[in-house]
Amino acid sequence: MRLCWPKGFQSELSYAFMASNPNHRTEESDNSSSLEDLYSINVVPSELFFKFRKEIQGFRLGLNLEFFNFEVNEFETKLVLKPLAHDRRWKFIFEPIHGDIRLLSKKIPVAKYLNLQVGVGHNFHTNATGWKWKLSTSLGGDGISQIRNKTSVSLFPGFDVRIGWRAEYIFPQIQGAVGTGEPMLDMDFGRLRASIDRVETILTHAS
Repeated sequence: MRLCWPKGFQSELSYAFMASNPNHRTEESDNSSSLEDLYSINVVPSELFFKFRKEIQGFRLGLNLEFFNFEVNEFETKLVLKPLAHDRRWKFIFEPIHGDIRLLSKKIPVAKYLNLQVGVGHNFHTNATGWKWKLSTSLGGDGISQIRNKTSVSLFPGFDVRIGWRAEYIFPQIQGAVGTGEPMLDMDFGRLRASIDRVETILTHAS
């Protein structure tokens, strides 16, 4: 397993193993792949969000400061307004830098693991108005072998940290054969690519 840190702060955890049959060579060993090549975790987020929220008479008004793509230092601000009700049906977003204003619906279930979200928006720079829609899966990833999710940690009332993470994996498997000329025991260690994509710091002030 390899932990990826910022430049100058690198640390590796290496695992070694010994096969029960020293003459047996798996496909992975033929390709000179070690366990640290198969399993890696990147703990350096590519996005940092700072969110300031104010709750006023059944609504939540938020200011988001978003930093991403550190190589080019991209920056975005958003103003977000949405109801505090659990079954809220909409949210309003304004992006002053890009001149975008959008009204989005909540995610509407259209199948067991499929959600639909629709919205209308206007861009003040191009004076264009249009509709948008998005289909997404409630599994949180792009496929069966990928998981994308968010984990929230409340440090104290009004201060939360939310971590967005992703994992791509292939499960290990063991197989074998007798009398076919194939190895009696063969093992595929699988693969894991995990990363922390986003860290959000959320400050909430309730009236």
